[in-house]
Amino acid sequence: MNASQYHELVDAQWITIEAGIDESGADIDYEISENVLSIDFKDRSQIIINRQEAISEIWLASKFGGFHFTYTNNKWLCSKTGTEFMDIVKQECSKHADKEVSW
Repeated sequence: MNASQYHELVDAQWITIEAGIDESGADIDYEISENVLSIDFKDRSQIIINRQEAISEIWLASKFGGFHFTYTNNKWLCSKTGTEFMDIVKQECSKHADKEVSW
């Protein structure tokens, strides 16, 4: 995949996260600054999602762990577990918010 395709795919994920957070009604804020999407919770914890363009990955870091995702078979999958990116985003948001966060 070239850089343009990579950015389009990541942008689509970030738009889904933003819309999902807005729809969820949870007390969660988010901000994008350059290649980083920060998701902020009322207890001041964060989930940081960043682009790793050089290796065409998405990385997610939370106080509960770190995950690397590669684009395989039209899905962003965790390199360790094979779990889809958005599923892990929702799981981590739920852990941080201490309640079910879904969209």
